[in-house]
Amino acid sequence: MGKIIVAGIGPGSQEDITPAVLEAVREADAIVGYKYYFQFIEPYVREGCECIDTGMKRERERAEQAFLLAEQGKTVVVISSGDAGLYGMAPLIYEMSGERCGVSDERIAVEVLPGISAFQKAASLLGAPIGHDMCIISLSDLMTPWDVIERRIKAAATGDFVTAVYNPKSHGRYWQLYRLQELFLQERAAETPVGYVRQAGREDEEVKLTTLAAFAPEDVDMFTVILIGNSQSYISDGQFITPRGYYTASADGGGSKGQNIMIESFRTISKELRKKDYPLDHLWALLHAIHTTADFEMERILYTDEGAVKTLYEKVRSGELKTIITDVTMVTSGIRKGALQRLGIEAKCYLSDPRVAEMVNENITRTQAGIRLAVEEHPDALFAFGNAPTALMELCDLIRKGKARPAGIIAAPVGFVHVRESKHMVKPFRDIPKIIVEGRKGGSNLAATLCNAILTFDDAEQLKPGRDL
Repeated sequence: MGKIIVAGIGPGSQEDITPAVLEAVREADAIVGYKYYFQFIEPYVREGCECIDTGMKRERERAEQAFLLAEQGKTVVVISSGDAGLYGMAPLIYEMSGERCGVSDERIAVEVLPGISAFQKAASLLGAPIGHDMCIISLSDLMTPWDVIERRIKAAATGDFVTAVYNPKSHGRYWQLYRLQELFLQERAAETPVGYVRQAGREDEEVKLTTLAAFAPEDVDMFTVILIGNSQSYISDGQFITPRGYYTASADGGGSKGQNIMIESFRTISKELRKKDYPLDHLWALLHAIHTTADFEMERILYTDEGAVKTLYEKVRSGELKTIITDVTMVTSGIRKGALQRLGIEAKCYLSDPRVAEMVNENITRTQAGIRLAVEEHPDALFAFGNAPTALMELCDLIRKGKARPAGIIAAPVGFVHVRESKHMVKPFRDIPKIIVEGRKGGSNLAATLCNAILTFDDAEQLKPGRDL
């Protein structure tokens, strides 16, 4: 009796065929496979080897032919693209082996030689997207009902698996990939990396990198493999990367345990937001606000002028903004010292300045006095209020008198008296970038975290907060 070797010939290039498969091809008496794949092994087929090729959707016929040849005592190699065990011929050969022989009869020996799968080749071209738990889903419903496929898609999205998508589209299947995208967006952040490779390893190879929200299913055809990242995946310098572990510290000091906890928290918050398409700089401030308060009402009450966070960050980076003035010391304490040092920014509160005590009387509070002193020395600072509405009202009065021209205002005083009014007073200053926590809510911790959102805006695109913890 002969034997059958089921061999995966890789995604398409001769360089990706394993030595074991090449040796099997060279030694084969007969080779059976889909006719398109013979071009990849032709240089290695020995003279006199019988080659039997068929068209698409003839898998069972190819398997039967392989058994007939093996029963004649021949060594038969059945070729599959990629890995023979992954949507390939290996399962069918084993099933047919059981069909053709009784329990006591001698069976044709079957051996499987693995190959590089298309998802592995695609991953290598995209960077390192499958560094953690992953799954593979085929969207072909020829042999699997769509309701089963959809349950698997939901499970993959909910389980936070890096997901490879095979058979994403064909002439008759145009809507399934749109549905997959819709289901994933219910569970994953819009900025989740998505990479897709057409004709991986072949002459007309195309490699593209985007995000889950921006991914366009119409760009994909049946020769494309798609990789969707998990909640830890990110894009860096054009590379799609999924870290191996949440708490792995890199050699250059990144990836501390505290930072990675914060990253996971931000991604959890992002998934639970009611709205998914906020502008990036508003989203960055909102994530900080909810992370600090655990209050999703921030989605309703946090107001930012258009581009305020980005504008203020750019002022910091350019050196135009060098000082943050706070109404109380608790706000100053909550601003990340690492970020201030990295960017060369000073955060100050005048509440404990000896001059404040001299100024206080029946008509002026300590926080008001502190703001008056601050404006005299730093009229163009970023002013952040987390406690005292009277201090915010004082700043508004000084602006109207032409004594202050702040780079920006964070208005988050908390309480019941004059709080809402003080925030309304800020809004008419349309040429000053503003971040406002509407209503009675606010607090020193909230004002500080909004300062941190500004100072770390360069981390927003990758959704990687906390490097200055």
